[in-house]
Amino acid sequence: MVDPTRAQQIIAAARELLEEEGPDALTMRRLAERVGIKAPSLYKHFPDKSSVETALIAQALSETADVLEAAEAEAPGSFAALAAAYRAHALAHPHLYRLATDRPLDRAALPEGVEERAAAPLFRVVGGDPDAARAAWAFAHGMAILELNGRFPPGADLAAAWATGSRAFVSAHAR
Repeated sequence: MVDPTRAQQIIAAARELLEEEGPDALTMRRLAERVGIKAPSLYKHFPDKSSVETALIAQALSETADVLEAAEAEAPGSFAALAAAYRAHALAHPHLYRLATDRPLDRAALPEGVEERAAAPLFRVVGGDPDAARAAWAFAHGMAILELNGRFPPGADLAAAWATGSRAFVSAHAR
């Protein structure tokens, strides 16, 4: 029988490793050491590293939903508020953000509804238009990943770039 508490401890340890040292540190051996068990014991809870990563991606999506829902509650209908919250969360958790967004998503392995919940505030802010929601996410993701990767010139006013992009998106969508 799998112990759900132990599985939660393993994911918490995996999150710590990822956040502290990046994705290269997230190995089954390092994870077992962090939890205080032998590596083969991990496989009682997670069949492989990708299942640990999937659990972390589910956390990332759930946290993104929390952040966007809070921004939406504070400023209903504001794409700029959602974009600012998205940016802040990505910058606060760069390794988790990259893990969740840098590769194909195994949707079948995720908890039901987690991806939809994360996207729902964007769908609502654009009036339910799926193409506009995808474009809004693409803007926010593009800005976030470029910022995380240090791709903007030194001294660039990124807050102004985010604000300009948000205004442009809202203006284009309003037509």
